[in-house]
Amino acid sequence: QVQLVESGGGLVQPGGSLTLSCTASRRMVSAEAMAWYRQPPGKTRDLVAFMTDSGIIFYGDSVGGRFTLSRDNTKNTVYLKIDSLKPEDTAVYTCNVGRTYSGKYYPTLDWGQGTQVIVSS
Repeated sequence: QVQLVESGGGLVQPGGSLTLSCTASRRMVSAEAMAWYRQPPGKTRDLVAFMTDSGIIFYGDSVGGRFTLSRDNTKNTVYLKIDSLKPEDTAVYTCNVGRTYSGKYYPTLDWGQGTQVIVSS
């Protein structure tokens, strides 16, 4: 199974920016996608965004235009840039490799350990 490693989290003041990285142990294949999820304290884990093997990006309804996905295929890495960070962005951010069909993402059991983002003054 694919191995995933997240990095880039930390303590950031409101209004700041962070870029999170998710690196996979292998390249993506057809119909596969890489996704970012987040789980705020005391809440369930929800989808933030995902990118297909062909580079098509889908964002969750709650991101408000402040989240941007990009990738470096030579490194098997997908980046999540968060601008204008708010306290409610505080969460553990985790990546996943799954399948995508008709604009929807279907996660697998291949999860990274997560990276924590804390937005506070």
